[in-house]
Amino acid sequence: MGKIFVFVNQKGGVGKTTSAINIGAYMAELGKKVLLVDFDSQGNMSSGVGVSKDKPTIYELMAGQFTAEETVKHSPVPNLDAISASIDLSGAAIELVDQDEREFFLKNALAPLKEKYDYILIDCPPSLGLLTLNGLVAADAVLVPMQCEYFALEGITLLLQTVKKVQKSFNPNLILGGIFFTMYDSRTRLAQDVVRQVQSYFKDVVFNTIIPRNVRLSEAPSHGQPICLYDPSCVGAKSYKKLAEEVISRG
Repeated sequence: MGKIFVFVNQKGGVGKTTSAINIGAYMAELGKKVLLVDFDSQGNMSSGVGVSKDKPTIYELMAGQFTAEETVKHSPVPNLDAISASIDLSGAAIELVDQDEREFFLKNALAPLKEKYDYILIDCPPSLGLLTLNGLVAADAVLVPMQCEYFALEGITLLLQTVKKVQKSFNPNLILGGIFFTMYDSRTRLAQDVVRQVQSYFKDVVFNTIIPRNVRLSEAPSHGQPICLYDPSCVGAKSYKKLAEEVISRG
């Protein structure tokens, strides 16, 4: 059975989608069979990995209009597949409100695919709403990308409270898979202080690999390529490869 990771941070612009794409791409390069699930109506993961947002998307899968296998699309990276998202997904949260067991729609939709992949990576929207709740219920572990700034410390407290509520009510097996830092600038004292504080509080939950601020990482999505295809020699690529290896090694 494959392991499902959900990437969650209610704050936007922290490198969540970039991380999901590139960790998935390097897992695939390392020989793992990986499925990316775009669960954000902006569809940035779909664009960034070079797959079409045309139907069928995750919305049609959850609506029961297509099977799980029919929604899977191949990416330019061998071993890396994706289920795309489109603006249609923005209506799903409203439509789900009155449904029975509305928190389990994504879990049920992905169930037929769990045996086909080593890893399924879910990219959630930057909020703690119903879509993100579906992602947390479907997952085995939560991965939290964190920017090195003061407000990130406040946000992570709220996020972890949400994770505890999900564990208590819907998914008792959910674990905090790890926290990792993105857009790190070693020249600033604030970045160093944030890293120190989080490492001292969360200890082993924090990944050793830190993703630096790197312009090539920002450029890659506009070309529809993970960094391993766009510029595998840049510092951002090397960092994400190392982080993917660390995620795999932790199980």
